[in-house]
Amino acid sequence: MGFETGARSGRGPLLGTSALLCLASAAATIHWSRWMPGGMAMPGGWTMSMVWMPMSGQTWVGTGGRFVAMWLVMMVAMMLPPLLPMLASFRRSSPAALAGVAYFSVWAVFGAAVYTLGSAVARTELEWPAVARLAPPATGVALLVAGAVQLSAWKARQLAVCRACVAPATPAAAATLLHGVRFGVNCSLCCLGLMVVLLVGGMMNIAVVAAVAVAVAVERLGPRPALLARAIGGVVMATGAVVLARAL
Repeated sequence: MGFETGARSGRGPLLGTSALLCLASAAATIHWSRWMPGGMAMPGGWTMSMVWMPMSGQTWVGTGGRFVAMWLVMMVAMMLPPLLPMLASFRRSSPAALAGVAYFSVWAVFGAAVYTLGSAVARTELEWPAVARLAPPATGVALLVAGAVQLSAWKARQLAVCRACVAPATPAAAATLLHGVRFGVNCSLCCLGLMVVLLVGGMMNIAVVAAVAVAVAVERLGPRPALLARAIGGVVMATGAVVLARAL
């Protein structure tokens, strides 16, 4: 009884800090979505988000730094709630915080890779109108692929690993860091389909961000996760089919 009470009291600061961090990140995400509305009209009848383009006097590298910062804050708002069961499995707050830092470092690297690819595509679309006209049908195809990933056995396996992850048996700092990195990699792979939805749907569209965040939380924390992931995949594929039909 004494151990359980101590464990519970030890998780109090972790849960309180996590709640405040999640709320602050969500507020920052909403602020950025309002600060960067609209975008540039492109051939093919779509709009390129300002998130991919340098602001006045800013370089592409500077834009990349801004993108990674925005991405990381958004991932904290989206991923911290479903991450809490793993963090709460630690007996003390300090190793839980260390694992959390390692976990979100993986998402920062993921964001840098996303920007590298996304900015290259954006520059190509700005220079070549014929490529830009392919964006609407490509969006539909991307959603179909993302939905298919959600329906796959591979997704079910990744999700099972995510849901079963707990604190490592060894409390050493190196083991804790490695555990956080491994979990971050697994979570990134598990969320690939949903991240595609976020990117093609619009990072600065708060409705899309909220929908993806809910989907991540539901499949990570809800009952019958494989069924939930397939249901989400069905919705994504249906949306992709509609987008593709309209584009063609």
